Amino acid sequence: MLESIDPSKKLKHKEWDERRELLYRRLKALQTAACRAGMPVIVLFESWDVAGKGPSIAALTQALDPRGFKAWPIRPAQAHELNYPWLWRFWLKLPPRGEIAIFDRSWYRRPLVERIEGPLSEDECRLALRDIVDLERTLTDDRYVLVKIWLHIGQDEQRRRLRLRAKHAPGTRQARSFDQNRRYEAYLLAAEETLARTGSGWAPWTVVEATDPFYAWWQVCETTAAAMADGLQARGIDLDRLGEQALGAEDAAGAP
Repeated sequence: MLESIDPSKKLKHKEWDERRELLYRRLKALQTAACRAGMPVIVLFESWDVAGKGPSIAALTQALDPRGFKAWPIRPAQAHELNYPWLWRFWLKLPPRGEIAIFDRSWYRRPLVERIEGPLSEDECRLALRDIVDLERTLTDDRYVLVKIWLHIGQDEQRRRLRLRAKHAPGTRQARSFDQNRRYEAYLLAAEETLARTGSGWAPWTVVEATDPFYAWWQVCETTAAAMADGLQARGIDLDRLGEQALGAEDAAGAP
């Protein structure tokens, strides 16, 4: 599935600039409506190393009122967190009604990273995937909007970016990232299985081709806006009242 993604999808800088203003107004209006409706939103990002999670999250959050969202960078579990069920630390970060939580990595770290690097066994990975499906079903049954984004780049593009980072920013997690590139096929198989087993009608994955950053940013913002609009409509919110210009299904420039 992931290897069939088209890396040639691009958006020129000028095109991104032309679309951004209207798209950002749309996201801001949707955030305001979600706050008033008490609709909680979770946007989680997973990807290869150096696929551009940070810049993509920044592109999204520039459109949002900072009072209404929190961004959570997810690291390996701390010692005290290991005393609890493994999903406990994520429950603590869920957004209250009407707010947005953005996860830079998420509960998917377990089947995507710990499965390959250890210490997770195959049986533990299977149980983790089951736990994730149960968690996401619980959240969406409770009317959370859940947006799951995988930013994808190919092995050659990842290697190019890693070499560039090593040249200009030495010492930034180089060994682990180059190891991921050398073991790309193993990580790819883990990612393919994880996306296949946890994608569902209530919590689908959106795979974004991230070779071109402007295209990736546009897709991330569009995907989030569409999911929020669907969630509001499911609550009976009339999106037309929020302004046709801000919430139009397609901007005047059209799709690339």
